[in-house]
Amino acid sequence: MRASVLSSARRLVALSLLVVAAGCDDTKPAGPVTGYVSTVQAERVRKDEAFRRQIDEPIPLAKQQLYLPLKYFPVDPAYSVTASFTPAAVRTPLQMPTSTGQLRDMERVGTLSFTLKGQLMSLGAFVEKGTPPSRLFVPFTDLTSGAETYAAGRYLEFDRSATGIYTIDFNRAFHPYCYYNETYDCPYPPPSNRLPTPVRAGEKLAQSNIPSAGR
Repeated sequence: MRASVLSSARRLVALSLLVVAAGCDDTKPAGPVTGYVSTVQAERVRKDEAFRRQIDEPIPLAKQQLYLPLKYFPVDPAYSVTASFTPAAVRTPLQMPTSTGQLRDMERVGTLSFTLKGQLMSLGAFVEKGTPPSRLFVPFTDLTSGAETYAAGRYLEFDRSATGIYTIDFNRAFHPYCYYNETYDCPYPPPSNRLPTPVRAGEKLAQSNIPSAGR
């Protein structure tokens, strides 16, 4: 079985020098909106190029024509919002079911609180059990999951901020690798990380292939 989607994603980022391939920036892009949109679009092009160079990882060569270029909602700066992080008093252990039928030992290390489209919301932030909380893993589902985006959810990742202030940029939300390749072992977001609104930002389904979760 392949390595977990978390470690594999990080290796791809290191190889391709694409910070955004594995998550999103922790500071909100400065400058005019047009510059921000161009930056995100350029990141998407570079991610496609990196996936093509990796041949069978994460997208099998035989499926690259189907999935590449990756499909996205239009870039919308309204989906890039400031969030405050509240650390958990105690790292709470939990097991996340994965796409291969396993259970991944994780720990909830805190909560990101933010306002999106006028609604107060929050998402739990996690790390793998026993690892330092230097990088936050934030899986989520929303009202597009299973219709416009992968039923098993999407991911965000953040380098830990000393200030406790983050930028949650849903324009950089990405599908787990099991969406393209069933040999990857991807944790599913817990029910507490289901947002009660459609998040039409970031990666979306390839229209010609809408798989069910855990296929």
